[in-house]
Amino acid sequence: MRIARCVLDAEPFYAVVEGEEVVALSGDPFFHGIQPTGTRHALEDVRLVAPIIPRSKIVGFGRNYAEHAAELGNEVPQSPLMFFKPNTSVVGPGEPVRLPAFSEEVSYEGELAVVIGRICKDVPAESAEDVIFGYTCANDLTARDAQRTDGQWARAKGWDGACPLGPWIETELDPEDLALQTELDGELVQDGSTSEMIHGVRALVAQASAAFTLLPGDVLLTGTPAGVGLVRDGQRVSVTIEGIGTLTNLFTRD
Repeated sequence: MRIARCVLDAEPFYAVVEGEEVVALSGDPFFHGIQPTGTRHALEDVRLVAPIIPRSKIVGFGRNYAEHAAELGNEVPQSPLMFFKPNTSVVGPGEPVRLPAFSEEVSYEGELAVVIGRICKDVPAESAEDVIFGYTCANDLTARDAQRTDGQWARAKGWDGACPLGPWIETELDPEDLALQTELDGELVQDGSTSEMIHGVRALVAQASAAFTLLPGDVLLTGTPAGVGLVRDGQRVSVTIEGIGTLTNLFTRD
């Protein structure tokens, strides 16, 4: 099932995507369950926005693909390398992303995002599926120059617009071996699979929940395959994940 967040006539609502239509839901599916109202709209008549604005946090995992770590001259960490992005970094599908004035080296990173469905702590890896609501596409944008100079990643990965998510949340998906591709202005630049992760989705949920209480709507970013590069003013980046869809954003600079 695909759960989207839509806007029609300036009114936001959650919906189930069924082919070329959306079926409006009653309330917030993270707290009220999935309750279709029966009201239908053509998909082309609504504007898709970020399928989730995390209630508390986005937990990223760095260097979780060996070839990506190598291409940046980094060693693979012995345990998952975690960082935060604020919820103010989230933008949705089709929204323009304004490149930050403090950086001249913003890099795209196509990633599988895990959306948490219920409050949880210390989740065993074998029980991870019990707390996952679904999956969406993410672009873990990184200001490489700030990442090098700051000594920590808050500014490099947390600026407004640094976390495009979308186009919707797929609730029925096996995340273990999904094709993941990123295109820059239509040119294929990343071509990987979630099977290449050093730590799989279940292990990442266990690691994150061992460190932090996870709340409904929290998002985990699972790392990016090799092929990252810089994005410039006027360029367009598309992240496509098998079984989910495509997240596309245009980049601008004032």
